[in-house]
Amino acid sequence: MSGGAEFELIRHFRARVPQHPAVELGPGDDAAVVCTPRGERVVVTVDMLSDGVDFELDRVDTRRVGHKALAVSLSDIAAMAARPLAAVIAVLLPRRGGMEVGRRLAEGFVPLAEEFHLALAGGDTNTWDGPLAISSTVFGTLGPRGPLTRGGARPGDRIVVTGAFGGSILGRHLDFRPRVAEALHLQADYTLHAGIDVSDGLAIDLSHLLEESGCGAVLHTAAVPIHDDARRLAREQNDGRSPLDHALGDGEDFELILAVPAAEAERLIADQPLAVPLTVIGEFVAKLGLFEADPAGSHRPLAVRGWEHRFEE
Repeated sequence: MSGGAEFELIRHFRARVPQHPAVELGPGDDAAVVCTPRGERVVVTVDMLSDGVDFELDRVDTRRVGHKALAVSLSDIAAMAARPLAAVIAVLLPRRGGMEVGRRLAEGFVPLAEEFHLALAGGDTNTWDGPLAISSTVFGTLGPRGPLTRGGARPGDRIVVTGAFGGSILGRHLDFRPRVAEALHLQADYTLHAGIDVSDGLAIDLSHLLEESGCGAVLHTAAVPIHDDARRLAREQNDGRSPLDHALGDGEDFELILAVPAAEAERLIADQPLAVPLTVIGEFVAKLGLFEADPAGSHRPLAVRGWEHRFEE
């Protein structure tokens, strides 16, 4: 494999994957939408997690790893405003001690599946001499408004987010609750044009939404809700990164970014219909790119930051 980065490879795949009549929505969103011969629409997503990248197995409770492995896929289902249906999970277990690792992973899967009425329908188990890797595939169903995709943001829409951002590495990256119920509630009661979950970082995931929607965005960085973990991490690391830097780039917050019409965003913020706070942090604009509003009222380019897997020569 030549050098490069994850999203470059994804663009390569997308340019070469042939279209298929069964695929209503294919690569490029949080999940795919596949149509059965009888016309039912099924949402499907898959995630791969590995020891040393997404968790450190020798430093955390294995049950938390199992929770995360399923929760990241449920977060993609939430980003599509879909209802979880069933999951299949494949695990590549270390040969030494793998039996106990597998048992404890299941203790993380099962409570989360029960919470979201998700059927654990099967999977696969393998062993090898390397580290633990887990693949979770989750299927979901759509409500009458259909999927919430990355491609619907329009200039003038407001950027609305759930929760707060940054510092997830202090523990939230393992223990988060995917925003499934929140997304279903918002999709049913409000007009939403687009959505994505924040797995790689607030700035970079917003940029993915912009790419699919063909527009730009202006962030009001003073409005970005910063998690206390981001402030703590900035103090402890003392490496020059501010709490805002952490909020924009740390990733694994698994909150939602939503494109909401301006008037609807006002109603949404006034209602605050969720247990988690909703905040307007900017607006979508016609000019392509990601920008920051400065106090003088002009816009300057904002660096896209966040996590991306990279390849070496």
